[in-house]
Amino acid sequence: MPTPFEIEVEELDRIRKSGENPLVLDVREPAEVAICAIPDSLHIPMGALPARVGDLPKDRDIVVVCHHGGRSAQVTMWLRSQGFPRAINLEGGVDAWARRIDPNMKVY
Repeated sequence: MPTPFEIEVEELDRIRKSGENPLVLDVREPAEVAICAIPDSLHIPMGALPARVGDLPKDRDIVVVCHHGGRSAQVTMWLRSQGFPRAINLEGGVDAWARRIDPNMKVY
């Protein structure tokens, strides 16, 4: 079964709680990450990704996160074109995570 292009925050939460360990890749800028971040995520700003794409695993789901899901959708498409078929966009981004999963997380 092909990997879906996008998942909702509830699905990512369920997957993580089940013990699966997708890589959560946060592509926001450092100032954004300083405000809030999904725990245990890897931060590589979108602009730095081409130089660091070799740091990413091709044999593991990579859930790409930004503020609302726009930049991460672009990154997900780019990663898939670079040979990462298991790249998945997080719908609604960290904002949806804060509002629907972790109400103690800051929003901006």
